[in-house]
Amino acid sequence: MATPHHPTGNGPVTGNPYDAPGRGAHPPAWGDTAAAPGGHGHPSPAGQAQPVCRACGGRTAVDFKARAHTGILIMMRFEHLDGPFCRACGLAVVRQMTYRTLIVGWWGPLSLVILNPLTLVWNLVAHLKYRALAPSTPAPGRTHLDTGPPVLRRPLAYVALIPLAWAVWVVTQIVSHST
Repeated sequence: MATPHHPTGNGPVTGNPYDAPGRGAHPPAWGDTAAAPGGHGHPSPAGQAQPVCRACGGRTAVDFKARAHTGILIMMRFEHLDGPFCRACGLAVVRQMTYRTLIVGWWGPLSLVILNPLTLVWNLVAHLKYRALAPSTPAPGRTHLDTGPPVLRRPLAYVALIPLAWAVWVVTQIVSHST
């Protein structure tokens, strides 16, 4: 068996391989998808890697993005958080990103009409994917993300009604003055 060599070509690898630049001083935590072959989780009986939750290490997870959008007049910002997440952690992430989108996503014309509704539809699809998963147990020493209350039970989520009411008023004014 050949001795592994350092990537710089300066001789064999010695010491802890996790001390390499860009890596932490500790080995990856249980459930860390980067630790498994291919970076996707633990191998399944069929030989394919099953994703594990990146937040809690739960073994039943799906790899899907949650998105948030911020629209402020002519400026916009897009955010996303990649999975894989288990059911509880995925729902927590989707709720947080959707809540943020409902509060600050509507304040630009393009955001109001196109981008924010698309982001909300994307998060609805993500919500349905995560909700369809079976509950999983977090890895030892880790916990699920806090899901908090559902989005529509959070008072600031209704801030979205202000720009929506304004948009309805603008459309009705345009229609009533064009006839």
